[in-house]
Amino acid sequence: MQIPISQISWTPSFRIISDRFPPVNFFERIADPADWEALLELESITNPSAKNSVGSISNISIADRVTGPGAGRIMPSFTFLDQTPMGSRFSNSQFGAYYASNDIETAIAETINNRERFMRNHNMTAAQELDHLVILANITGSFHDIRNFRIELPEVYNPNDYAVSQTLATKLKSDNSNGIVYQSIRRTNGECIAVFRPPLIANAREERHLTYIWDGTRITGYYEKNRFQKI
Repeated sequence: MQIPISQISWTPSFRIISDRFPPVNFFERIADPADWEALLELESITNPSAKNSVGSISNISIADRVTGPGAGRIMPSFTFLDQTPMGSRFSNSQFGAYYASNDIETAIAETINNRERFMRNHNMTAAQELDHLVILANITGSFHDIRNFRIELPEVYNPNDYAVSQTLATKLKSDNSNGIVYQSIRRTNGECIAVFRPPLIANAREERHLTYIWDGTRITGYYEKNRFQKI
């Protein structure tokens, strides 16, 4: 089956991540990406945990590395690979992807589902608040487009099994695909994207803070934190 390629320009896209993960400032330094391995080795002499805080930068080609403001919110998606047995829909323990949606409502719906699965898999039965951060970024480029193939590719859109979708992603990435744009699984009419190459993402910046309410079995709602006064 031939998958079409579409030009995508989401300015901005919406990505939601756990608020407990700070940006990786290593990627925002003014340094030639070709020197990253050497810089990391040098830093590891005085800070043995440096490599753990940056991830596997060797997985990203020099040409695809981005640096400067906002890079600390882009690069970790490609250097910290998903080691869970299930992985993610279009990425796994071999390669990463930057996931985002075309609107905030879809991003919330997708991440609520993912966070509920995480909480259940780790037997988190105590009620608690889960802090998240909205990242805006501009995504522009040509992507393989399966938004109109939900009927033709039912297993790629399987809500609970990523085996077929990961196989598709592996094949497309090996053929130098920039990524995949697809229909949201969790919100009708929503659209999502899995970006395989960091340079297609620009101007990543933090927007708002959201807190999801976990009652021990499911997320029952969320609220926006908007009156925090830093001291």
